[in-house]
Order: sequence, then C-alpha cells, then structure tokens
Amino acid sequence: MVAAHARPTSIGPVSNPVLLVYSNRPEVRERIITAIGRRPAPDVGRVDYLECSAVHEVMTATQGREADVLILDGEAQPTGGIGVSRQIHMEAQVVPPVILVVRRADDRWLATWGGADEILVYPLDPVTAAECVAGLLRRRAAGLVPSVTQPR
Repeated sequence: MVAAHARPTSIGPVSNPVLLVYSNRPEVRERIITAIGRRPAPDVGRVDYLECSAVHEVMTATQGREADVLILDGEAQPTGGIGVSRQIHMEAQVVPPVILVVRRADDRWLATWGGADEILVYPLDPVTAAECVAGLLRRRAAGLVPSVTQPR
C-alpha cells in the first residue's frame, strides 16, 4: 500500500475522508486520483488517498477500516475490481461504499452484481468523477452509508 497525497500531521490521525484507489497499474490510479482531485466539492472538504496495487492490500485496508470509499479498477489484473468488490461484500463485516470504474458502459450490470454503489466509465470525466465521490461523502456525513474509519 502506498499512501499518496496524504497530509502529514503531528497532532493525530488525519481526519480527511480516505479514498482507497485500487489498480495494478500506477498510471490508472493516477488518472483516477487526478480526475477526482483533492477537493471533490467545497462542502465535502479535502480527501486523502490510499493507493493499492494488489488485492491483499485492499482486503487488509478494508478489514482494518482504513478507507471511507473504495474506488476499484474493473480492469485490474490479475483480479479485477468487480471481483474484489464482490469478495469484500461477501467477507467484510462493514463494507464502505464502492465505486467501480469500468471500460465499457455495457459492464454496468456486472458492476452492479459486484456490489457497486456507484459506477464510473472510462475515460473519466473529472466533473462526473468528483460529483460521484462528493455524493457518497455527503451520504456518509448524513449517516446514510457506514463511516467505517471512525473509531469502533
């Protein structure tokens, strides 16, 4: 796991929402992060990113409740984000909201089967990507989705 764009602090843990971005390809993770940005919307504040390049990193972070939103690349190798999402939904006690990024609009049904809360299609539109994340973070703030990174 690579913590990216995290703000160092000496006062305690970072309170910004954490977006986990999974893809085996660093350029895909960077495209996702760039599309969403550090501040998806003024009312949701800044976000931090946790980059994962392997399934075990995603599973460890999910079990450790380290991410508020999972953004999974449906085309990742050797295990795509749709399969990872399905596994998380079957195994995790608390499942954070999942955004699946797919290459084809026709794959939306498969992403829904995988348990996606939201679906984005490549090429990513920065406005749509930021709005998607901001919407999930607003629902989290309203208590409509689990806030998994808060103390248990």
